[in-house]
Amino acid sequence: MKIHLLVYLFLAVLLIPLPTSAQQSLPAELDKLIAQTPDFSGVVLIAEGGKPVYEKAFGYKRFETKTPLTTSSIFELASVSKQFTAMTIMMLKQAGKLAYDDRIDKYISNLPYPGITIRHLLNHTSGLPDYQDVMDQHWDKSKVANNADNIAYLIKYHPAKLFEPGAKYTYSNTGYMLLASIAERASGQDFIQFCQTHIFNSVGMTHTGIRTREEKLKLPDVAWGHIYVPEKKRYVQADSFPEFNYAIWLGNRKGPGRISSTVEDLLKWDRALYSDQLVSQQTLRDAFTPAKLNDGSLSQYGFGWELAQSPKLGRLVWHDGDNPGYKTQIMRYIDADKTIIVLCNNAHEKKADIIKAIQALLEK
Repeated sequence: MKIHLLVYLFLAVLLIPLPTSAQQSLPAELDKLIAQTPDFSGVVLIAEGGKPVYEKAFGYKRFETKTPLTTSSIFELASVSKQFTAMTIMMLKQAGKLAYDDRIDKYISNLPYPGITIRHLLNHTSGLPDYQDVMDQHWDKSKVANNADNIAYLIKYHPAKLFEPGAKYTYSNTGYMLLASIAERASGQDFIQFCQTHIFNSVGMTHTGIRTREEKLKLPDVAWGHIYVPEKKRYVQADSFPEFNYAIWLGNRKGPGRISSTVEDLLKWDRALYSDQLVSQQTLRDAFTPAKLNDGSLSQYGFGWELAQSPKLGRLVWHDGDNPGYKTQIMRYIDADKTIIVLCNNAHEKKADIIKAIQALLEK
């Protein structure tokens, strides 16, 4: 019996999976990579199977005070927010409160752009003009605009559509601004409250919200966005230039951006998408399905996610974000269950190079 027990224990030890050399070297390789970009400011998290294998903060919350970032620092996500906006629509569709092929004039009156559906908005195939251009030309930037203001100005100034709905893909902040307003009409609830109650609280994203600047000022661990000013040879806080900072004078918009979060909360979001916690996997499949255009061709954008394929790791869904002072990205290798989250608060020009290098390490 004792001999059989020893043999059993020996075989059991052999069957325990050991870390691969790639996994063992990943932290060292990443430290070396980011050390080559010494002024990078942000937080990097890489997870495998939902467990962080690398999580580090670099740089400062505020460059003026040299206050260091932490892995729990809160960043503006910019357009990474769009996947959450899409989720509100998927939740409402699953609840039977709207349909993807509903015309948007069912929810928003007097918009002078006929024939557009909710699906067109989700897929960026609506042909709508950029509301931000209209607001930049005509809005009084001493005031803060909200969705109702944006819609009123689209109606008032009626810029020409870019193309017929469904004809092609063109990235559209207008579409996602309208989706938030549609979600409000369909749910009967404020978009911010809907996200907080049904997504952030549900998933346990305790550091995530859609916050005003005043609310962020009360938080101790906000990573403020910074822009490099060549004349001053230093990074300056982006909100030092309010007239040039659309995030301020469009500060009450909902849908295309404005969610602020942490890498750890985004990993919770990542895990929720492997379950039926928010919507069923059948409903979620639509988010990761290419859009079919009018001519039958496919566009590699789903509902709030860019779509790609890795030769080694299978399906990849991702999105990046870009606000004054911020560059953000989440990448999910769905089949391999690997996740990359990079949140940067000095809009570093080499952020894309860092992402590519991380991908290369994971795909070794």
